[in-house]
Amino acid sequence: MSASGQINLIAARHDWTRAEVSALFELPFPDLLYQAQTTHRQYFDPAQVQVSTLMSVKTGGCTEDCAYCPQSSHYETGVGGEHVAPLEAVVAAAKAAKAQGATRFCMGAAWRSPKARNLERIEPMIRAVSELGLETCATLGMLTAEQAKRLQSAGLDYYNHNIDTSQEHYANIISTRSFQERLDTLEVVRDAGLKVCCGGILGMGETRQDWAGMLHTLATLPEHPGSVPINQLVRVPGTPLADAAPVDPLDFVRVIAVARILMPAAHVRLSAGRTEMSDEMQALCFVAGANSIFYGEELLTTPNPSSEKDRELLARLGMRPEAPPASCAAPSKAAAG
Repeated sequence: MSASGQINLIAARHDWTRAEVSALFELPFPDLLYQAQTTHRQYFDPAQVQVSTLMSVKTGGCTEDCAYCPQSSHYETGVGGEHVAPLEAVVAAAKAAKAQGATRFCMGAAWRSPKARNLERIEPMIRAVSELGLETCATLGMLTAEQAKRLQSAGLDYYNHNIDTSQEHYANIISTRSFQERLDTLEVVRDAGLKVCCGGILGMGETRQDWAGMLHTLATLPEHPGSVPINQLVRVPGTPLADAAPVDPLDFVRVIAVARILMPAAHVRLSAGRTEMSDEMQALCFVAGANSIFYGEELLTTPNPSSEKDRELLARLGMRPEAPPASCAAPSKAAAG
């Protein structure tokens, strides 16, 4: 505490070393959670959780070979290629999400990278969702600088582009694009003035050092991601990782805690795989600094807890959804008219 009586925030750092990150993983569990919760409370209300909803606006048929993904055209998973969803369906889903308490609406499309005609379909979706008073997010694959600027001009707030895992483990999971290409897209997104949503997936055969490497990459970016989704692998039959060993729940909590310490001002999101998490595991993740979840019974093509179940869990924990940002609290006058 300063001489004026104000609490001095733990400063966000961008100069973490890989050794420092690895050392956090070796802390005794109580010490790690104490440090994470202490950090969390300096930036956020520990009883609030930001709520997003994710909709697949173009499903399946992706040419990438990501070993975890049921939407890849390389694998027989029962997920077929579909056309882009009509604007009316996206708006209806966004309205339903807002009614359920979501403050951010995310649109995902299974593309390696969008073409000009694809963006022509996506831009009206962004504008319409923004006019509802929701934050907007999209994940459409790799972007050029021009494409990122187009999305920003359409009113997009966040762009999701996960690095998935460490640079060392990346080639074991994906061969159709490089780790550096992931970082290049993040750069053009930042340069366009968009906020970054970027995280990874646990349970793909990686080691603790890979978790440290992934988080070190995120924590040493020029700007920390505004949102850091941490996914637990959903083992989908037909994908190369269908028989991967599950992640130890306490290890998952450790990753959440380290992410919170490294990126204190980010929303750390519990993303895919929550249907396999016990209420107790999720509660520990919230204690460790997670403060964002997805509402809705499906994440792109995989299951997610129902909004009702999530509300019940938050109520049991004495927690509540985060209020929308002031800039998104209500539709614009033009939209209301």
